[in-house]
Amino acid sequence: MTEAKAGDTVRVHYTGTLDDGTTFDSSAGRDPLEFTVGSGQIIPGLDREISGMEPGEQKQVKIAPEHAYGDHDPSRVQTVPRDKIPADIPTDPGTQLQMQTPEGQAIPVVVTGATDTEITLDANHPLAGRDLTFDVELVEIV
Repeated sequence: MTEAKAGDTVRVHYTGTLDDGTTFDSSAGRDPLEFTVGSGQIIPGLDREISGMEPGEQKQVKIAPEHAYGDHDPSRVQTVPRDKIPADIPTDPGTQLQMQTPEGQAIPVVVTGATDTEITLDANHPLAGRDLTFDVELVEIV
């Protein structure tokens, strides 16, 4: 049988979970995820694990942060004065917002704290610093 290799377009079904068993993403009930192996379209650790699989093969893989969304970087967390945020912008913890760099680049952030005077914003990916487990099935090589 043919094994997936760099440059192949593949379709996979997957379920991603955290160490506590919480599912953070899944293709269940949807079409399989289609991507090109080795192209950087998915996290590097999972991409590497798909290479060498055969259609119909299933496996469970654990991906460390450095091969997923990276370690949590404290320098990507900042506290800003509440009066610097327009009053119509929600600032409840958990709210996802976008900041803009001086160069005009949009950066997604999550409000992680709010007081009467300050808002704490985190620009790390929500899964940064987390070990990820994937149950993956290579459905087909296109």
